[in-house]
Amino acid sequence: MTTISKDLKQNVEKALDEIRPFLKNDGGDISLIEIDEQANVVRVRLEGACVGCSVNQMTLKSGVEMTIKKYAPQIEKVINIEA
Repeated sequence: MTTISKDLKQNVEKALDEIRPFLKNDGGDISLIEIDEQANVVRVRLEGACVGCSVNQMTLKSGVEMTIKKYAPQIEKVINIEA
């Protein structure tokens, strides 16, 4: 992981903590893989039931990305890194 500001990482973690219960309700989860502060990109890994879910891209954009941007407005994009 590149050197990132402590505040940005905390804000992204807060966002993931907010969305995580909804994912777990459906048998999924999410992990933070990397924050690229220069490119304003967050890389995550959807896990569990989210991996094969047909609406995981909608979840990623409408749920995860929107929530991360609420806490860290400088983030422009969230990318799912498949295992």
